[in-house]
Amino acid sequence: MTKVLIIEDEGDIRRHLRAILSAQGHDVLEAGNAKDGLKALTLNGPDLLILDLGLPDQDGQDVILSLREWSQIPIIVLSAREQEADKIRALENGADDYLTKPFAPGELLARIKVALRHAQKQSDVPQIFERNGLKVDTAARRVWLEGESVHLTPIEYRLLSVFIAHPGKVLTHAQLLKAVWNRHTSDQTHYLRIHTQHLREKLKDDPLKPRFILTEPGIGYRFQD
Repeated sequence: MTKVLIIEDEGDIRRHLRAILSAQGHDVLEAGNAKDGLKALTLNGPDLLILDLGLPDQDGQDVILSLREWSQIPIIVLSAREQEADKIRALENGADDYLTKPFAPGELLARIKVALRHAQKQSDVPQIFERNGLKVDTAARRVWLEGESVHLTPIEYRLLSVFIAHPGKVLTHAQLLKAVWNRHTSDQTHYLRIHTQHLREKLKDDPLKPRFILTEPGIGYRFQD
C-alpha cells in the first residue's frame, strides 16, 4: 500500500483528495500546514507528497527547497497558482510535477503513478533502455529505432540521455540547459528548441502526436513514460 501525505490548508480539498486516493488503495496522511506536514513526513515516511503552495505558515516553494536538502520523496504540487513562473520555480526547486486547481481526479492519479515509477527508477538508468520501439545502449552510446541504427550528434545524444534518465518527469528549460550545455540563463532556450527539434526528427517523433518527447508549453519537456 502506497502512503501519500497531503499538505493542504483547505479541509474540503483534503477530504476530496482522501476520498480519491483511498478509493485507489492508498494510505492517506493529512496536514493543514507546513509544520505539521514536515513532522508527519519525518515520523511516517510517506512514499509521495501532494503539496499546496499557499500554506498559512510557510510558502510551499520554501517547503520544496527545504525537503530537497535531505529527501528525494516524489512531490506533486497542487496549487491554485496558474502562472508559468510559479510552475517553473516549483519544478526547478525540486518538485516532480505540478497540477493547478481545479484538477481532474484521473489526471492526478495518472501523475501519481508516473511520479512513483520515476522514483523507483531514480537510482540509475539501465545499460539498455527500451521504450516504444526506441532502444538505447548507454554503455556503447548507441541508439536504434524500430531496429534501425540512429546517428545522433553528441549534443543530441546528451539531450536524449537526460530525457531517458527522467522518464515521465517535467524537465524545465533551465534544467536541460544546465544538464546538456552547463548553461544557466533562460535566454539561451533557442539552443534547446533547435536540438530538441533535430532529435525529434531523427526519432520520427511528431510533436503534434508525440510518442517520446512531450512539450510542456512555456516550461520545458517531458519524456513519455
